Amino acid sequence: MFHKKIKINTYAHENQKPVVKCSICNGEQVAGFRDIHTGKFEEVMLIRNAKDLEMFMQMYGIAEVEKIY
Repeated sequence: MFHKKIKINTYAHENQKPVVKCSICNGEQVAGFRDIHTGKFEEVMLIRNAKDLEMFMQMYGIAEVEKIY
């Protein structure tokens, strides 16, 4: 009844790609967008568990996210 609604945000589909950047050393994961042309990564949120990843995907209306190392 009083569930928090998730606002769907937008990003530049033609210039950015949603990715999860994973650290090999400590396993830290950060969700964000990578510029297709320059490769620059823009951090959006820290991913601590599967629920955080699901929330990120819902926030931006994403069906699939690539992991980069």
